[in-house]
Amino acid sequence: QVQLVESGGGLVQAGGSLRLSCAASGRTFSSYAMGWFRQAPGKEREFVAGITMSGGSTYYADSVKGRFTISRDNAKNTVSLQMNSLKPEDTAVYSCAQSRWGRYTTTVRDDYDYWGQGTQVTVSA
Repeated sequence: QVQLVESGGGLVQAGGSLRLSCAASGRTFSSYAMGWFRQAPGKEREFVAGITMSGGSTYYADSVKGRFTISRDNAKNTVSLQMNSLKPEDTAVYSCAQSRWGRYTTTVRDDYDYWGQGTQVTVSA
């Protein structure tokens, strides 16, 4: 059974930084691409960032490009999201997800088989 557990959320002022982490267990972590999604109140869950199984390629939503960085440590079975220059509109529940693919990352929610429970990020103005 795959388990994904996020940590690192919290309350931060606009312009600040947070680092989210996701610990994975249950299947060979290094064989699957990973992604981060977020869901704000009253909105649909949206793709934030993705990384291939090797970590060699990453992809970002336009709204976070240049501010967020996704990375992974296959030796520790973790994926992280460094969030800088945070804005109030970044406020959401952030979830990590494990893709059914390995060599490429997608923005499509249905391409992700497993999800964490999410961690709240709140950015105050």
